[in-house]
Amino acid sequence: MAILMIFSGCVLPEHSPRLLAPAYRPQNVFLWGSRLPPQIRRVALLPMACDQDIPEMSDGRDVLEPIVRCELAKIRRFELIPLTSELLRSQTGGASWSCEDTLPQDLFSWLTDSRGCDAVLFCRLTVFRGYAPLAVGWRMRLVDLRTRSTLWAGDEVFDAGQPAVQAGARHYQLAVRQNCAPIPDEWVIQNSPRQFGQYAAAQLLATLPGL
Repeated sequence: MAILMIFSGCVLPEHSPRLLAPAYRPQNVFLWGSRLPPQIRRVALLPMACDQDIPEMSDGRDVLEPIVRCELAKIRRFELIPLTSELLRSQTGGASWSCEDTLPQDLFSWLTDSRGCDAVLFCRLTVFRGYAPLAVGWRMRLVDLRTRSTLWAGDEVFDAGQPAVQAGARHYQLAVRQNCAPIPDEWVIQNSPRQFGQYAAAQLLATLPGL
């Protein structure tokens, strides 16, 4: 009903089979609590990691990394401090780090002392399929720099070959588009890795607890 009210006046398809399926909701998510600790005000965002031996993954990272930053800024849970790969390499010897890596011993103290951060967000692109059916996988973890405890983590693959993901992407498309120009039901799902990646990032980051 809310979608119909928001888009009253827009010309929408008379029916859409993709909207009949329940929209996908992330399942593989860990929450430390219902809210983030109040001291988590500034969060360092490390450069996105991926398997660089696979060219498609590097291409996907280049397309989707700015989208993740944008979606994080939208949710306004904390002040975001993005780090460049050049800065990280000069400090740690590595251009990116994921939560599965053996981390440099001074990484957390450096983020606290030189950047004034309270937590760090690791992000790894685990799956990227840039052709139909599109697929994007994320592995993210938010870690308290002081206690080194995990505050939030998500490990999800959004595969447009699944009806629930198709429905979720279509719902998202209808909710965020800025005009009423007709768009075929399959357009985002089949033709835009960037917009499908935006949907996938927004859905996973929406599970972050508030302050």
